[in-house]
This record gives sequence, C-alpha cells and structure tokens, in this order.
Amino acid sequence: MFAPTSLQDMTNLGEVMDLLHRWYPPGTADAWDAVGLVAGDPSQPVRRVLLAVDPTGPVAEEAAAWDADLLVTHHPLFLKPVHGVPATTAKGRTLQTLTRTGCALLTAHTNADGAEYGVSEALALALGLTDLAPIRPAPARLLDKLVVYTPRPHADAVRDAVTAAGGGRLGDYDSCTFTSVGEGRFRPLAGADPAIGEVGALSIVDEVRIETVVPRGLRAAVLRAALAAHPYEEPAWDLVGLADPGTATAGTGRVGTVTETTLRDFAAMVAATLPATAVGLRVGGDPDRVVRRVAVAGGAGDFLLDELAGSDADVFVTSDLRHHPAVEFLEKRGPALVDVPHWAAEWTWLPVVRARLEAAVGDTVEARVSRIVTDPWHSRL
Repeated sequence: MFAPTSLQDMTNLGEVMDLLHRWYPPGTADAWDAVGLVAGDPSQPVRRVLLAVDPTGPVAEEAAAWDADLLVTHHPLFLKPVHGVPATTAKGRTLQTLTRTGCALLTAHTNADGAEYGVSEALALALGLTDLAPIRPAPARLLDKLVVYTPRPHADAVRDAVTAAGGGRLGDYDSCTFTSVGEGRFRPLAGADPAIGEVGALSIVDEVRIETVVPRGLRAAVLRAALAAHPYEEPAWDLVGLADPGTATAGTGRVGTVTETTLRDFAAMVAATLPATAVGLRVGGDPDRVVRRVAVAGGAGDFLLDELAGSDADVFVTSDLRHHPAVEFLEKRGPALVDVPHWAAEWTWLPVVRARLEAAVGDTVEARVSRIVTDPWHSRL
C-alpha cells in the first residue's frame, strides 16, 4: 500500500518530523492555519507516537500515561494567537501535561486534508471507494527538464552539484538523473581559454548528456550550480518547461465508485464503518436512490456544495452541514447528503498515518491511535 522509506536509524523528533512533513508538507496548509511543531526539541528521542484528532486534556493525559514522546494531532492546539499558556486555562493545562512528561506536540491540519493518503482519502478508502480522484485537484508542481552536456570525467561533479541544489527529486526519491554517452565537437576561437583543446583546432570529446527534473522555483539556482561545476567556459545546456500531466492524486476531497446500492443501505454502511458517536449520521435524499458514485470530504465540506451540485456523484459524505445550504443543495436534485460527525470522519486518517509510520520506521518507533472520543456531543435526546 505504501512505498516504505527506510529510516532504521531514526532516533529523534527531527527525523520523525521530517518524515511527516514530507508526507504532509506544511507549505500546503491554508494561510490561516497553524501547523507543524507546537512543542518539543527536535533532538529529543522518539520511541512512542500517539495519534489523535484533537489535542484535548484527556488525550494529553493518555499520551502522558503511555509515556509517549510525541503526540500528533489533526486539529491545532493554538489556532488563534495567545499571549500566555497558564495552567488555569484548558489549553495551558493540555500543554503543561505534555511538556511535564517530555511529550512533543505536532499538528498536521489542512496540509493533511487533501494530501495523498490524507484525511479525505482515508475517509474514502474506509468507505470502500475505488477509482479515486480529487474533487478539486491540487495545482500541479511546475517542473522543468534540465539537460547539460559535459566531458565524461566531470559528469559526477555536475550531477552532484545539480542534485545538491534541489534538482532530481521525484516523489520520495532524490538524485534522479539520466545519462547518455555521445561525442561533443567544438573549435575554440581567438580570445577563448578552453579547458580542453587548443584555439583554432577542432576538438572531439567523449561527453555525456545529463538530464534531470528541476522544480520551477529552483531553476535559476540549479542552473547556476550546474554551470559552476562545469569545466567549460561555454557549456551546452537546455532548460525546457514541462507540461502538467493532469494526473494529480492530491487535492480537495475525493470522488470514487462503490458497488451499486441504495442510499439507505449506503448510509447504514457508513454508520457501521465510522467510530460510533452519540449524534450519529444525518441523511438527506430519497432512501431508495441508487448510489454508485460517491464524493467525500473530511471535515466541514459545505464549501464544495456548489461544484458538486452538477456532478455525477450520487451522494456527498461530509460534516457540519448547515440548514440553509443543505436545503438549497437538495432542491437542485443533485447528490444526496450524508452528514457524519466531524471527529469520526477525520479519525479514519489516524490508522493510515500509523501504518505509514510502521512501514517507514519498522520497530524503531511504536505508534498508537487514541480511542478517546473527542466529539463534543455526548448525548442525543
């Protein structure tokens, strides 16, 4: 399911944090969000990681009782600025509980929502959706292709310079280059100071063609590094912009397919799959409606209602739907609605993160999913 990243020597928070940030880059979080490391020393050892949706007092106490070194939560502890964290406040007590036992705190919120193996994808997979695609694909990462021709003895130096400057990175891999062998010809003219050959004489040199990808924002830095490592006065090079392949796997929400069923049976399956809460599900639409295509969005997804109204989805599963937008949406005779508890939907992401950690770090770090229900509603009358 996952491509393991071997980190058998992992011992500290900084390394675990780098791993999580590679999966869920903080730079992809919404501008208003507060994600990343909240408390902790990157050099501190990490042996146990507790995963939870909310950084509440009981969750912090669970982390302390289990002797966790790191608590990873989806929701931030401090989303709004504060001027102090005294133990007389709920958030202050939570932070004090963690710091007293040496447990760090890290948050992955909107940066985890639309990511591959993120919150919405975890919800879709938990509900059995297949053929997944984002409802709103993430913008493509703009890439260029850099080609540099260099004498064979200098190829390693040029490759090393290019990759050190940020070129050659594809997914979970770095140092990705392709090299082919050829023959270079040139004649230095008057005023040249050739590294190879003589002025006025035709030179024939065994050269290699080095190709790699470069993030658009690093094109200048990578090109400068390549030319600085090159032995020639006038190196030959190409820099070509690459087209968006249109195959984004990250983005807002997910849409996929389920075995044909009815809205009634589909909603019952959702209720049985998600962790139980006091409130349960709310369902809008004809109970006998046929369901094949399902759209989901972890957390509050009413901002997607307008674009889903005319989609081929038969039902939209999300949380925190308000009265008037839901009524107007159903009047458009688009997808049915299944409103699930916010905590329950996002909890499905936690086992995914645990599995990724276990695949990446083996036995060096133990991960556990908190079973504490932090949904705010405790009863329904």
